[in-house]
Amino acid sequence: MKEDEGLVVALDVGTSKVTVIVGQIQEGMINITGIGRAPNSGLRKGCVVDIEDTVSAISASIEEAQRTCGTELISCFASISGNQIISVDSKGVVAVSRADSEIQEEDVERVTESANSVALPPNYEIIHSIPKSYIVDGQTDIKNPIGMAGIRLEVISHVIGCSTMALKSLSKAITQSGLEIEGMVFAPLASAKVYLSKRQKEIGTVLIDIGASNTSIAVYEECSLIHSKVIPIGSNHITNDIAIGLKISIDGAEKIKTSKVNVDIEEVRESEKIDLAEFERGEKERPNRRYICEIAAARLSELFGMIRDELKSIQKDEMLPAGAVITGGGARLEGLQQLAKKSLGLPVQIGQPIFEVSGIVDKLDDPEYATAIGLLIWGLDEIQTSVSNGKRANTNLKKMGGAFSRVKEIFKNFIP
Repeated sequence: MKEDEGLVVALDVGTSKVTVIVGQIQEGMINITGIGRAPNSGLRKGCVVDIEDTVSAISASIEEAQRTCGTELISCFASISGNQIISVDSKGVVAVSRADSEIQEEDVERVTESANSVALPPNYEIIHSIPKSYIVDGQTDIKNPIGMAGIRLEVISHVIGCSTMALKSLSKAITQSGLEIEGMVFAPLASAKVYLSKRQKEIGTVLIDIGASNTSIAVYEECSLIHSKVIPIGSNHITNDIAIGLKISIDGAEKIKTSKVNVDIEEVRESEKIDLAEFERGEKERPNRRYICEIAAARLSELFGMIRDELKSIQKDEMLPAGAVITGGGARLEGLQQLAKKSLGLPVQIGQPIFEVSGIVDKLDDPEYATAIGLLIWGLDEIQTSVSNGKRANTNLKKMGGAFSRVKEIFKNFIP
């Protein structure tokens, strides 16, 4: 098998599973050509703890994706999240270089690099540096200073860093699986590419990605990322709470969580019972369903309380008109939308892709696929930008220029 022209591979390495999605531009549309999934036991809280298990899971998902698309996969855009992620705001300042004081792209590059000199903890490195706004000679809230006249250029950037050890361990697992890494992306930023519209990012919204062991948030306003955070609570914590509360196995608790739990407690009748024998061999008890739902709701209320505290820290508590968009595997819980509305004091919706894709698309609107689909869009956008700027020498990618021009409006309308 040979790699097809213009193919982009998205690799989402999660705590509970690995997902690979393969896509390209065909006839002016984003076309999904391959999907692979495999359970993963090599990560804890988003960090690799067993290289062999992680390599095995990635390899299995790659093999499945290669079978479905009939193409050899060579390189990928990969996600990263977990407790090893930190974020800070940083300020950079430079003098405008041109004699006529007109700000050029090279000035913007220099001031962005200046902001990257922020002091991160030891053994951390920057994976994203995203400008929030520019300041030209004291004039604030400038989104694009290129072409303006000024002497002093400043930028306020949101810098996202990752533990060097965690980054290297994940990179090693991916390369040992046979893929080169084209880019490493903080998971909620990828999800935002496909689950948040330009309008939502402009008026203010928070994306909440509920994973197995962590929940990541990304707050947008005026089309800029203004805050991000990883919170150490995920859907597995709910499963663990149910297992402890009912004194049953993790597998049984997971089945109950996905089929019987409704975290909108008012919708659950007090008299309703659950037969544990349906989920756990040998069990005879019939606990109150409302009690089980209260266990799950309590953990989620704790999570949403921590998210609300994060919004308070940036003065955005109940101040995001576009509300919250929830993605990730944990978004599938019944009643989650109603509980989140009450807890956050914001309008809430479960993430749905903001545009359509073709090809193998069964179940891809499931929020569980948010990061993988977002990574694919991220990769297509990166390549489109590189081709447009002439920065990529790869012949196959240059041939894609025409195809990308036909979907330019997609990125213009949805990806600021």
